[in-house]
Amino acid sequence: MKPPSNVKTPAQYIAALPADRAKMIATVRALVNKHIPRTYDECLVWGTIGWTIPLSRYPDTYNKQPICYVALSSQKNYCSLYLMGAFWSASQLEQLKAAFKAAGKKLDMGKCCVHFESPDDLPLEAIGKLISAISSEKWIEMYEQSRLMTKAGQAQMAKQGAPSASKVAARRVDTKRRR
Repeated sequence: MKPPSNVKTPAQYIAALPADRAKMIATVRALVNKHIPRTYDECLVWGTIGWTIPLSRYPDTYNKQPICYVALSSQKNYCSLYLMGAFWSASQLEQLKAAFKAAGKKLDMGKCCVHFESPDDLPLEAIGKLISAISSEKWIEMYEQSRLMTKAGQAQMAKQGAPSASKVAARRVDTKRRR
């Protein structure tokens, strides 16, 4: 459910939702705000409530948009909590899966989005711990590393005379073989 075009703040986003959805989104928003490191900014991004590294702090993004770490949205049939850390970090993904299993809850997940129909569907404290685990400085580092793996990143590294990530990896394998 994309918010109306006049919605400019997270509070307005929630106010534009039906009462039952507004309550669910407000509950999960409060959880995120309680646990997220203070160096992230809450805003609207891509039609969702997002917690980002603002362009004023890190303007050099490939798409000229803030780097999003967590997002929250109301869809037609469910709500989604986007945990980008679980997409970029295998250990975070495993911790998320383990938290759902330990809580006896079913994980309904896309690449980084956890779908839920009620906050009761989520292991809230475990999700809070995951959200608090990655500082904005670490998130920027992870973003920069991921950009180096793209064609544009490889081209930039070649211009600077740096070896490509695939060549570095090949050297590591070759070094291991010689041992």
